[in-house]
Amino acid sequence: MKILITGGAGFIGSSLIRHLIGNSNHSVLNIDLLTYAGNLNSLKTISNSKKYTFCKGNICDKKLLANAFNDFKPDVVMHLAAESHVDRSISSPIDFINTNILGTFTLLESTLNYFNSLTDSKKDIFKFLHISTDEVYGDLNSDEMPFTEMSAYKPSSPYASSKASSDHLVRAWSRTYKLPVLITNCSNNYGEYQFPEKLIPNSIIKALNGSQIPIYGDGLQIRDWLYVDDHSKALLKVLEKGISGSAYNIGGSNERTNIDLVSQICMILDKLVTHRPNNIKTFSDLITFVNDRPGHDRRYAIDSTKIHKELSWTPKETIETGLYKTVKWYLENQQWWKDIMSGEYIKQNKKLYEKDKL
Repeated sequence: MKILITGGAGFIGSSLIRHLIGNSNHSVLNIDLLTYAGNLNSLKTISNSKKYTFCKGNICDKKLLANAFNDFKPDVVMHLAAESHVDRSISSPIDFINTNILGTFTLLESTLNYFNSLTDSKKDIFKFLHISTDEVYGDLNSDEMPFTEMSAYKPSSPYASSKASSDHLVRAWSRTYKLPVLITNCSNNYGEYQFPEKLIPNSIIKALNGSQIPIYGDGLQIRDWLYVDDHSKALLKVLEKGISGSAYNIGGSNERTNIDLVSQICMILDKLVTHRPNNIKTFSDLITFVNDRPGHDRRYAIDSTKIHKELSWTPKETIETGLYKTVKWYLENQQWWKDIMSGEYIKQNKKLYEKDKL
């Protein structure tokens, strides 16, 4: 099967591509603009595979998409390209409107044009899988049941609103134009190769540098944590066995408060790191509370019953095993995140892109 993936140089996208190239016979075309969160170093292990092709491009570029469809002739589109950090969406919402809404619209239009050109037999196997977030549902009180696929959309942030908009567009193209689509809404991802601005890698890096580890508000916000490689395996299940027109919630069944999560990271670091920065006794001494994020959601929780029952998927990693693997990886791959912190990865992206072009 030939799979066109958007945003494959990002955190979830790169995990997905590594999984596909390493564990299947599918071939992949990765279209990524290489904005600040795109990192080709995350794909070094599979970049020389004959099953993998990279194309630097913007999903808002109609001509580029048309050429990609005509040349690659995909059987499937997996749409992951998105602006995703809530803080950035608050300070610069226009980027989220352009990529997450207008970009999705442009991709849907290009996909539909391509789909309509296919033979009936090709149409029968074609799928458009849209990867979204649980943040479209808003937040929950501590005593409320987790989100299901039938939960109402109540997004709180510009990021969540833009993703909710993209979900609605995908559903509209399915109903109005009969495009065969699937939608997944996942809980908070974590794992190897995550951009340092996110909570878990940011906490690890701050700790290793002996800097204060910031926690928003009272730290009692609750998230359901999903190990990224488990997410990638779930996406492949949805792709191969999901029913067209359906949505699937993908969660890790690992609800934790932010303060508990960061405290657990500090305990793992206490065990793994011998030399403590600034003569601290324990890494938890670095935790500090800062002003809360505007409109900060209190709790997310995902009910993954549907994907468990219909597609036989369950996450392999618990928060304990996944978090230990993640902390250990950041300790053993410090050059990867140091290149990001210094900006060196941008130069490396250009070199790797130029190399792949040749």
